[in-house]
Parts: sequence; C-alpha cells; structure tokens
Amino acid sequence: MQNRPASALTPLAVAAFLTLAAAATQAQTAAGSASTTGTLQTVTVNASADASAEGLSKPYAGGQVARGGRIGFLGTQDYMDTPFAVTSYTNELIQNQQARSVADVLKNDPSVRVARGFGNFQESYFIRGFLLGSDEIAYNGLYSLLPRQYVASELFERVEVLRGASTFLTGAAPGGGGIGGTINLMPKRAGNEDLNQVNLSTGTGGQKGAGVDLSRRFGPDGATGVRLNAAHHEGGTGVDREQAKLDVFAVGLDWHSRDLRLSADIGYQNNKLSQTRTNVTPGVGLTSIPRAPDSTANWAQPWSYSNERDTFGTLRAEYDFNSQVTGWAAYGGRRSTEANSLANLTVNDASTGAGTTYRADNYRKDDVDSAEAGLRARLQTGAVGHTLVASASTYRLDSRNAYAWSPIGGLATNLYSAPGLAMPATTGFTGGVLSNPLTTTRNQFDSFAIGDTLSFLDDTVLLTLGVRHQSIDTRGYNYNTGAQTDSYDKSRTSPVVGGVWKLRKDVSVYANYIESLAAATAAPSTAVNVGQLFSPYVSKQKEIGVKYDGGTLGAGAAYFTTKKPSGYLDPTSKIYSVAGEDRHQGVELTAFGEPMRGLKVLGGVTFLDAKQESTAGGATNGKKVIGVPDAQANIGVEWAIPGVRGLAVDSQLITTGKFYADAANTLKVPGWTRLDLGVRYTTEVMGRAVTLRGRINNVADRSYWASAGGYSGNGYLVLGAPRTAVLSATFDF
Repeated sequence: MQNRPASALTPLAVAAFLTLAAAATQAQTAAGSASTTGTLQTVTVNASADASAEGLSKPYAGGQVARGGRIGFLGTQDYMDTPFAVTSYTNELIQNQQARSVADVLKNDPSVRVARGFGNFQESYFIRGFLLGSDEIAYNGLYSLLPRQYVASELFERVEVLRGASTFLTGAAPGGGGIGGTINLMPKRAGNEDLNQVNLSTGTGGQKGAGVDLSRRFGPDGATGVRLNAAHHEGGTGVDREQAKLDVFAVGLDWHSRDLRLSADIGYQNNKLSQTRTNVTPGVGLTSIPRAPDSTANWAQPWSYSNERDTFGTLRAEYDFNSQVTGWAAYGGRRSTEANSLANLTVNDASTGAGTTYRADNYRKDDVDSAEAGLRARLQTGAVGHTLVASASTYRLDSRNAYAWSPIGGLATNLYSAPGLAMPATTGFTGGVLSNPLTTTRNQFDSFAIGDTLSFLDDTVLLTLGVRHQSIDTRGYNYNTGAQTDSYDKSRTSPVVGGVWKLRKDVSVYANYIESLAAATAAPSTAVNVGQLFSPYVSKQKEIGVKYDGGTLGAGAAYFTTKKPSGYLDPTSKIYSVAGEDRHQGVELTAFGEPMRGLKVLGGVTFLDAKQESTAGGATNGKKVIGVPDAQANIGVEWAIPGVRGLAVDSQLITTGKFYADAANTLKVPGWTRLDLGVRYTTEVMGRAVTLRGRINNVADRSYWASAGGYSGNGYLVLGAPRTAVLSATFDF
C-alpha cells in the first residue's frame, strides 16, 4: 500500500498543537483568577469508564439512558450542552430487555430501523433514513474494530447513537455511512464494587446460553481494574431449521493515577450460522411485493452457512499536563476471517412465490488498524470561556477476498415452499482462490481536526466552531492477479458551526450546520461493473432543535434536512452508478425517564420525507428513497408492580409506515406494527441477588417484511423475526 506521507498532516498538526500549548500557558497563568475555568475532578471509576477523567455520562432517571454521551473527539458531554442529538442506552436496559446484539438495543430508538447487508447477514442500520453498516460502528471512539457483521451484547456496556452527519466529530466512516448518524459502543470496565455474575438462558428453537461477568479492582485506592466477560450460545432461533452458535470472550483492563489513565481491551468472537433465512430480491418485471410468508418459514438451502471469527484489541491513554490541558492517544486493531456459502432468493412471480437461487461461496480476511491522538485545553479570555480541542487520526484496512459461484439464477425454488436442492458446483463465476484470497481493497483515511467551544453569559450560550481536514485514499485490486484496477485519493476540509442557548435551566435550544464526507460504495457483486470505485461524496446537514430536562423526564424535538449523492443499480443493464441525489428532511420527537416513581418511559416518533432528486434523466425525481418510511415510532413503558417488591413488567410497541423496494416506487411494502412484552423479578436467595427475566418478542406472531434495502440502490427484503420467547436467570455470588 502506498501510504500517505506523514508530512501531509504535519503542518496542520504542528500549528494546532502549538496553539494548544500557548493556550495551556495562558490557562495556567490565569488559573488562579479565572473562576469559570475549573479544575479536573477526582477520577471516579464507574462500571465502564474509559481512559478519561469524565468517565461515562451518568444515568438519567430510570436508568435506561444516560445524561449524554461521547460527541466524537469533543469528548463526553451532557445532552443539554451539545448542539447535536445523542442518546446513550445503558447496560441496565441491555440486560433487562435481554438484548443479544446492537440491533436488539436499537429497537428502542425512533430514528433507527435495522436492515441487513447485501448478500449476507450483516446488520445495517437506517438512521434518519441513511444507511450505516455494522462495520462502521465505533468502539470507544475508534472505527471498525468490532466484528463486522454481528456484535454480541457481552462486548459492550453502552450503545451511543449520535444522530446526524458527523465527519467533523468522528471522521469519515470507513464504508461510506455516517450521514444520518453514527454508533459508538463503550467497553465494559471494572466498577468500584466486585462483580461476580453468572447468566443462564433458554429460548424458542432450543437456543441455550451461559455467560459469566467478573470484575475486580486491585492496588492502592483500587487503581487497577480487570473485567472479564465470556459467553456461549447455541441452538435454534425460532425460524425453521435455522441454527446459530456464538462464542464470546473479552477482557477489559484499566489503571489510573493522579494524572495518568490507561485502559486496554482484548476480545474474541466466533459466530456461526447454519441454514439462516436469506434476503429476498424482487425480480425484474415484478409489479408487486410478494405476500410475507409465515414468520417461521425458511427457504434457505440445507448446505448454506456463514461463519465469522474476529479478534480485536485496543489501547488508550490520557494524561493531564496540568489542571487545564489533557492529552490522549488511542490505538485499536482487528483481525477477522469470514467464510460463507449462500443461496439468496430472487422472486419472479409475486403471486406464486416462484423464483431462483444459486450458490455463492465467499471468503474474506480483514486487517484493520485505527489510531487517534489529541489535546484538550480549557482557558478563559475575558468573559469568554474556551474548550479547545485538536486531534489527528488514521484508519487503515487491508481486505482480502475471493468468491466462487454457480450460474446465477440456475436453480428453481419458491418463497412459500422451497425444496431442498443438491449443492451445485461453482462453475459460473469465480474471483480469486477461496483458500488463498488476494488483497482486493486497501483503504487509508487520515484526518486532522481542530475545534473550539466558546461559552458566554455564565455558560448559558455555547458556540462550537471547527474544521476537519479528511483524506480518503482507496485502492481496488484484481481478484485473480492482485494488480491494481482502480483508485482515488481525495481530501476535503469539512466545517462545523453549532450553537446552544439555555433559555432556562430545563430548556435548551440548539442549531448546527455539519457535513459528512463519505467514501462512495463500490459497485456490488450483482453489477457488471462489480468493484468499480466512485469518488467520495459530500453531504450537508442543517438542524435545529429543542431539549428539555425536567429531572425525571427528558425530551427533545429536532428538525433536520440533509442531502447526499445516491447509488443506483440499473435493473436492465446491471450497471451501478452514482446518479442523482437523495434529500432527507424530517422531525424527531423523543422522550425518556421516570416521570412517576416506578413508571419508566422511552421512545418517540420520527417523521421522514426522503426523496430522490436530480436522478438520471429525471426518471425517479420526487420518488421516495428505497426502504425509508414516512413515519416510524417506538413506545416503551416499564412499570414496577406496586406491592410486589422486585417485580416489573415492560412493553414495547414498534411501528413502521409503508416503504418502497424500488427507486420507481412501483413496489410498495406494507407498514407493520409489533409488540414485545417482558417481565422481571429480582429477589434474594441465601443472601445473594437473583434476577429472573422473561420476554416475548413479536407477541402476535406477525408476518411482515421488516426492511427493504441495506445497500445503496438495492431493495431486497428481510422477513421479520417470528414470535420468540426467552427466559434467563442472573445470579450474583
């Protein structure tokens, strides 16, 4: 790989760091007289502090969400103080809802809908109607370190959703996402109290699981912490003949002194899927969407599987040069292997469900390295406070791929009564050697950012200004020869302007202008120009909103508008191109907290108007964007039953309006509503806490198409999960 020379970032880095050094000197001189500058607080180690003085944002009333979260390189901020929309879902919520993955947690977010990656079982997320792949999730602030397709809940303490464009805050997302929002997972850390916890579970389909969560603090003042998580899950899923097996192991370490904080993580996940229900692609010429099959139906072939094995690690350090200036550095890496044999279904007759499939074997190895370093300084200039931040980051991916397919569409099958077919030979299309794949993609993203949050009028008015210079260097290589076939090396400076005005102690209004720079997705495997790279594109967001903090009840309302170039796969020529523009505008309403003792609420509604503009020949101008509904809502309520200590019940209603599976809007997918119910009972057995949980998802066993798309320009369908029950017992010892 031809790496970008270090000199490309050096002048900016030197200038910014000298600026902060000067700020530090001024701040140190003024420390005695500046009453609003403040000093760093004593470190309090909580259940998941990273290597930072702030630690995690405190839980809000009810404990289901936190008071704020990580706002990119600006650090952890209270949601009332930031000109961006952020929600942080806590481990308490994750445990009580028995969430197994990131997707399970995000069922609580009215701005998010879960989809699936192209051709495989990768989780994808529509945030404000824009796609974000699971391999674009950040872990403790660094991109793409966790497993690429599925992240088990044992690996994270919190799920932080930062809604809206975020290049200035987090850098460009590796896969071209991050336009509607980003997701950051926080690692688990040892708390102040010893933790000894075992969890046993069983569920529909014979799924069984066992896990252990242990932590200790050692040394003077508990300066050293160790947190260990291990889990095994295996069995059916509720879908006919579908099997899943998961092994997870993770260790989190941290150490702190007066001025220095260190943390490290190492993790392993092995996820194996057998005969998993696949995506469904509407065939060319289809004029309507086929009826959703029975929720437990499975048209996957008996020889299909998908295996993913990942090992990852992180290191992070933070040092206080004095009471006003802090520096940090972080590094993370992931090494992963994926292998699968898939048989996705294309339906050619909507009434009968008749269609075709083929065998698609794929093998992939990824090496990911990500790093960041920065400085943060607080100072006072007259009546104006400043929080100056500068950071430099780098991300590198080396991806090796190979594939071998049978002739596309060569096997007849049916959505409603799929026969078990003999495994065909992979004589149709091949690329590379499955047992020894060559490098097919190399990405290097480098960036430098500097920002200042100015505070006026006793911190009632906050103004954030800044820029990030982002470089994207992407190279494609031939599957068979390893020769370079395509490349681009582009850069852009992306600005941000954000303001907060605290009208009252409990009400803030905010506004922002922020951009997203994204590497355009390569042409998919179903295109004749497969692998062709397209230049990065710029999306521009404008947002205004209001936030409320009543102490026990929080709420927010936001209006946003964002535009981005769009990808399109021509159904006839099968040529993929970046043609046209998508414009998303919408309103988000959210609420959370415990407005009455024992009664918790969490949810909201999002109204979206996502349309295509300036499309090729104007053919789809004004049409809805694939997979994006006009409205979606999540309403969650938990109630502690009066008179029965330790007993609580909860319900979650998820509703999604109709959406379309094609750019021309001829294939309308019906909207859907789903109800989940849960119960929890906490008691003591021989002086030890025991928590029993039960949950039924999709109580009415609705059969519905949960999503369309998950890859730009494609409208493949994913059937919603059937009614499933899960029981678990957590023992503290």
